[in-house]
Amino acid sequence: MRLLDRYIFRQVLWSCLGAIGFFTFVLLTANVLKDLLAFLLAGQLTIETALPLMALLVPFVVVYTLPMGMLCGILLVLGRMSAESETVAMRASGMSLARIAAPIYVLACLGCILAMAINLYYMPIARTQQKQRLAAIVRGDPLKMIVPKTFVRDFRNCVVYVSEKNGTELKDIWIWEMDREQRVRRFVRAESGRLELDEPNNQLIITLNNAAGEMRDAKDPENYYQSPVTAQWGNMSRTLSLDWLFGKNSFRRKLDWMTWGELQAEKAKWEKPQADVAEDERVRQLGKVRFIIQDKLTTAFTVFSFAMIAVPLGIKVSRRETSANLGLALILALSYYFLTIMVQWLDKMPQLRPDLLLWLPNLIFVGMALWLHRRAETA
Repeated sequence: MRLLDRYIFRQVLWSCLGAIGFFTFVLLTANVLKDLLAFLLAGQLTIETALPLMALLVPFVVVYTLPMGMLCGILLVLGRMSAESETVAMRASGMSLARIAAPIYVLACLGCILAMAINLYYMPIARTQQKQRLAAIVRGDPLKMIVPKTFVRDFRNCVVYVSEKNGTELKDIWIWEMDREQRVRRFVRAESGRLELDEPNNQLIITLNNAAGEMRDAKDPENYYQSPVTAQWGNMSRTLSLDWLFGKNSFRRKLDWMTWGELQAEKAKWEKPQADVAEDERVRQLGKVRFIIQDKLTTAFTVFSFAMIAVPLGIKVSRRETSANLGLALILALSYYFLTIMVQWLDKMPQLRPDLLLWLPNLIFVGMALWLHRRAETA
């Protein structure tokens, strides 16, 4: 019996690792294109500096590919074993479906623990380091951020557009300056100009030629009943602090990028009434923290719920074809994540406890798995 358990365990393990590797490659490529391609094209990143940043994206991607890989790997192995009548022989010898699947559930438990460690510790650390390194690289050479015919939104307090760029020389410059609430308070357009980095003083010097623009009310810039003040500045030079452009920390750390201990500390902070924070805001922030905590836990548990539903389905479909089993895995995974997204739409309504509703997709999958198990046992 132990020999059979080891055989099933090894078959499922290698199949799951292959599926996880495939899905990781696909999602990693998509995230690299999303997060790093613009910096590579702008010359801000070289291959040598980009590779470590790509590696730091792996834990973030594995959080999603681990359950999908587990689902696909089990369907592939059990589908093949069922098509070759191996499961029929096992059941004819008196083994129940639960006994056949025992090594698979052991592997699923190990995968669930691994997903927990990645989601609650390694992924937040890797994601934070990746953003910090990328921000430091960008801040070290802000001139490369200006890409012709592109709205540059990487600055904290302004958006920049230029038609042509030749070294530090720019043509047809558009600049929108924003306040703390990201409302446009000043617009400047210039025929040409020049950008210079003053590293010793940590500032950027911009010189504009034939500049003109408009200014809005600093207190209410979105009051369009009041006409903006137009101005002709001609040739002008302005010094911009890099701290003003990027912020002192260069990036904002999201709740998703906090470890388990940090999230618990954040939760304890918002559980207590605060004199300088309105009660509605405190409840909203507490709901956000609770939602992130439960989201991380449910994502890790998805590994086990996917494994549960894959066992009876893998035996039932009885297919050797990789494409058919891969298609079934994708349909199930998309169904699960669609249910999760529907719950996430309620994240701004803490009174409905969306943090607890996040467990609903897992409960649905586990319930379906138990029903399919019972049907398979009696078939």
